Amino acid sequence: MNAPEKIPFADQFARSRQPSPASRKVHVAGKQPGVNVPMREIALTNGKRVTVYDTSGPYSDPTASIDIRRGLPDLRGPWLSARGDTEMLRYVTPKEHLRLPNRDDVKQGIMAYRITAHAADNAKGHPGSRARDAAMRKARFEFRWIDQFNLGLDPNTARDYHDETLLKDSSNEAHFCSMRGPKFCSMEITQDVRDYAAARGLSEIETLKQGMEQKSAEFKAVGGEFYLPLDAITTSLNKRA
Repeated sequence: MNAPEKIPFADQFARSRQPSPASRKVHVAGKQPGVNVPMREIALTNGKRVTVYDTSGPYSDPTASIDIRRGLPDLRGPWLSARGDTEMLRYVTPKEHLRLPNRDDVKQGIMAYRITAHAADNAKGHPGSRARDAAMRKARFEFRWIDQFNLGLDPNTARDYHDETLLKDSSNEAHFCSMRGPKFCSMEITQDVRDYAAARGLSEIETLKQGMEQKSAEFKAVGGEFYLPLDAITTSLNKRA
């Protein structure tokens, strides 16, 4: 299966100026007078909306005038220092002090920066950060792939990784990924256990106990050995059939 084609630089630059998928840029009044904090409102496929901090700066704001030669004015430095509750993270690339970084190196450095900042927000109990992670966990368990992409710190890369091995549109609704497949997905198995228990009026603990007892009996029936010859496994499966 072929990997997705490389996107031309001009198209990547144009896409970088656009809002993230299923999102719109909003601004929330900050604690400092005259400071509006950029946020990204993500529309989930279940009708809900999650608001997260937007790290794209003015580049995804269609009303902003961008001049990369002038750079951005240092508006936040003084009041960030005055707050006394904000850590400044240094951004580096994998090529730091080795060579001039290329475009991909810069992106990796930015993503490492975002992950570090997100982890710090979680450690400090930032409600927006934890709400985002909670929405991601729920989307993962419910196999809402599109929402997982859009909630991620790097939606486009997440989608590209997924589509390298599952290119069909229907795979965006599949209850498995290509890492474990349809038979070994822990979240799908968990849901199967819950459905099995609900259909028989059992608790999940009772269902798990019965399942473990059944597997234990099967293990003993084939000699209680982890490594078995193929003919022994085939005989055991034929008896069950």
